[in-house]
Amino acid sequence: MTVGFANRVDRTLAWFRGQGLVAVAPYLTVGYPERGSTLELVPALQEAGAALVELGVPFSDPLADGTTIQRASARALGQGVTLAACLESVAALRARGVTLPLLLMSYVNPILQYGPARFGAEAAAAGADGVIVPDLPPEEADELAAPCATRGLHVVFLAAPTSSDERLAVIAARSTGFIYCVSLLGVTGARARLPERLPEFLGRVRRRTSLPLAVGFGISTRAQVEALRGQAEAAIVGSALLEAIEAAPAAERMRRAAAFIAGLARG
Repeated sequence: MTVGFANRVDRTLAWFRGQGLVAVAPYLTVGYPERGSTLELVPALQEAGAALVELGVPFSDPLADGTTIQRASARALGQGVTLAACLESVAALRARGVTLPLLLMSYVNPILQYGPARFGAEAAAAGADGVIVPDLPPEEADELAAPCATRGLHVVFLAAPTSSDERLAVIAARSTGFIYCVSLLGVTGARARLPERLPEFLGRVRRRTSLPLAVGFGISTRAQVEALRGQAEAAIVGSALLEAIEAAPAAERMRRAAAFIAGLARG
């Protein structure tokens, strides 16, 4: 499935591919650590060199998230952050002049409760560029993919090291924008090194698609980002960034988050 025209994701990742560089893609849980924090953090990360940002929709029953993102989601939910609030945050970020690609990352249940057609329309109107849905099988995605495609929104699916070649072909056929490649078995969380078999896995995915590849789960250092050169177009950094925010005094959160991303993006 293809989206009929390029959006910010396409333009951004095409540039990084052409330069032979790896885009740094931070993940933030919307409404963490405070309800309004996202509106301050995203512009700071854009200035620090982030290439695109994933905005996590807090959810009470995550399947793939480790303890760091679970804590962030629980805090955001406790402050009343909903999917509707996340869409409002996207619109507010655009109003503040944020120009980089913004993708919502949500489990499928909040989207089904909201209504896939309504979600697609309102996400596009707010200024989102796509959605990543970890627990949505590609074969069951038509109800969401159709309204997103008509509005130029990408729907990104996840591929795992355990995915068979046949499964990778299905994921490649249905994803738009890029393919989210899970680097390891297990849940999210910073790791000391990338898995030894990651190049083999990325090679299997690459043979089945011309889409950019984004690698997530476990990335926390500049060396890990650099190690992906020639293998992937983007490195997704979530838990390590949230841990840096969590450890910082309130007055230092934005500065430390920006410094952390600048270190990954610029060396």
